[in-house]
Amino acid sequence: MSEVQQFDVIVIGGGPAGYHATIRAAQLGLKTACVDAALGKDGKPALGGTCLRVGCIPSKALLDSSRQFWNLGHIFGEHGITTKDAKMDIPTMIARKDKIVKQFTGGIAALFKANKVSPFYGFGTLHRGNVVTVKQHDGTEVSLKAANVILAAGSDSIELPFAKFDGEYIIDNVGALDIETVPERLGVIGAGVIGLELGSVWNRLGSKVTILEAMPSFLAAADGEVSKLAAREFKKQGLDIQLGAKVSNVEIVGKGKKKEVKLTYTDAKGEQTLVVDKLLVAVGRRAATKGLLADDTGVKVNERGQIEVDDHCHTGVNGVWAVGDCVRGPMLAHKGFEEGIEVAELIAGLPGHVNYDTIPWIIYTEPEIAWVGKTEEQLKADGVAYKTGTFPFAAIGRAVAMAEPAGFVKVIADAETDRVLGMHLVGALVSELVHEGVLTMEFSGSADDLARICHAHPTMSEAVHDAAMAVAKRAIHKVN
Repeated sequence: MSEVQQFDVIVIGGGPAGYHATIRAAQLGLKTACVDAALGKDGKPALGGTCLRVGCIPSKALLDSSRQFWNLGHIFGEHGITTKDAKMDIPTMIARKDKIVKQFTGGIAALFKANKVSPFYGFGTLHRGNVVTVKQHDGTEVSLKAANVILAAGSDSIELPFAKFDGEYIIDNVGALDIETVPERLGVIGAGVIGLELGSVWNRLGSKVTILEAMPSFLAAADGEVSKLAAREFKKQGLDIQLGAKVSNVEIVGKGKKKEVKLTYTDAKGEQTLVVDKLLVAVGRRAATKGLLADDTGVKVNERGQIEVDDHCHTGVNGVWAVGDCVRGPMLAHKGFEEGIEVAELIAGLPGHVNYDTIPWIIYTEPEIAWVGKTEEQLKADGVAYKTGTFPFAAIGRAVAMAEPAGFVKVIADAETDRVLGMHLVGALVSELVHEGVLTMEFSGSADDLARICHAHPTMSEAVHDAAMAVAKRAIHKVN
C-alpha cells in the first residue's frame, strides 16, 4: 500500500450532505478529500449520491415529462389546444433524464476541481485515528488521514424479505426510473414520497397503478386536511390507493414473457390478492453504514444503522462527524445540505447551526404537497393553543387561469403571540410557496407580519397572503 496521504478534512460520501461539506471545507482553506463509490450508468464515477443519480433529480425529470403528457390529454383542451393520437416515446424520456443526471454529476466534479478538492473513487472505511482506507474501482487501495473526517454515507432502499429486488419484476426506486415500456399494471408497496411520485409518473403514462399502504391513514405526517384533499385528487387521476393493506407474500408467477407478480395482502376485508406486471417496493430507506466503520473507531451506531451524533453532528469521537441520511432526522437532501455546511464551518472555527424546526417537506405529485413546522394534529397532541387561516387556490386568479385551482394554503399561528407555527400547502407550485413559511418562521415572524407583506397580483403567492390574513379573520377574498 502506498504512503498515507494527509488532509485537513476527509469526507466519505459525495451525495448532498457530503459534497456540500466538501466544497464548503475547501472554500474555507482546508485541504479536503472526498471519497465516493458510486458509478453512473456508463460505469464511470458519478458524484451526487442517490439524490442526484437515482433520486431527487431524475425523478423530477420524469415527473415533468409525464406531467406534460398528462396535461396534453387532460388540461390542454380547456385552453383550446386540440391534439390527436399523442404518444410518449419512453426511451427518449429516459434519455432526457439520463442527460440531466450526467450534466449535474459532471457539474459537481467540476466544482471539486475548481475548489482544489482531491476526489477518490471507491469504497471508504474509517479506522481508528481518523485513517480512511479506500478500495478504489481499479482494485488498488489507498490510505488517507485527516484531523477531521465527515461521514456522509447516505441511505439505501429497504428490501422486504419476501420481495427481494430482481431489477426486472420487483424493483426499487432505481429500477422505477428506468422502466423501458409502460407496464399495463404497476403495483407499489408504500404510499410515501417515493411511491406516490413514481406511481404518479407511470399512472400518467397509462399504467394502472395500485398502491398498497400498510398504515390505516394516508400521509399521516402531513396536515389532515392536506392529505384528505390530496387523496381525493389522486383518486380522480386514477391512482388506486389501498390503506391498511399489509402485504405478506410476493411471488413471480408464469413463464417466459407471461411472468407476473402476485401479491398477497390483508386489509379490513380479509386476505386479498393483486397481480401486476411490475412491483415497486417503496417502504422507506435505511442508513448505508454497512462496511463504513472498522471495529476500532469508537463511533456508535444505533439499532437502525444510523450513526449516533449530538445536536451539531459530532459523533463523540475526536474529529469524527456524521451528516445526512446516515444520522437522525428526516432523510431530505436539503437537510443534508445544511448539515454538511454546518460541520465544515464548525471545523473551521466558525459558528454552525441547523434549525430542524424550519426544514420544509415536499412531495412533487400533482397537486404538489408541502409543509413546514407543526400540523394541527401535533399541536393538539402537545396541548398548544393555536389559530388557523386557510385560503383556496380556487379563489386565486392565477390558479384558475392556469386551470389548476385544486388545493389551498393553511397558516397556523400561536393563539396568544401570533407567531407562525406551521404552514401547510397543497396545490400547484407549492414547492416554491412553502418557503414563505420557512422564512417567516426562521425570523420568528407572526401571521400578521406575513399578512402585511405586499404580494403581487395575480400570483399563486396571493394564497399565502390571504391565508395569513384569514388567521385574524380579515381575508378579503373569502367569507371569514
